[in-house]
Amino acid sequence: MLILSCPYCGVDAEETELTAGGEAHMKRFGPGSSDEEFHDYLFMRENPKGVHFERWRHSNGCGKWFHAARCTATLEVFGTYSAQVTEPPKEIRDAISAKRPGWTWREFS
Repeated sequence: MLILSCPYCGVDAEETELTAGGEAHMKRFGPGSSDEEFHDYLFMRENPKGVHFERWRHSNGCGKWFHAARCTATLEVFGTYSAQVTEPPKEIRDAISAKRPGWTWREFS
């Protein structure tokens, strides 16, 4: 079972206490965007085997959204952090690099 630590209230919550919100750090497109940009925003998602950044909501707790970095193959969690940031914190990127030398994913490698 996946267990994530809420960075706001500090509770280690099982996945049954959380709501998955999809991929984190997506560039959002709205009015003024091209049809292709808006299509990609709505439908194109990363689905890697390995390190992935995701949005989660502590729905049965404090109710706040946060981000998690985890491995989709092993469920290993590298860390959780505030949803109000535009990229993963350096300490989480360093933790991933220490365990997965040479990993790359978008601009966060």
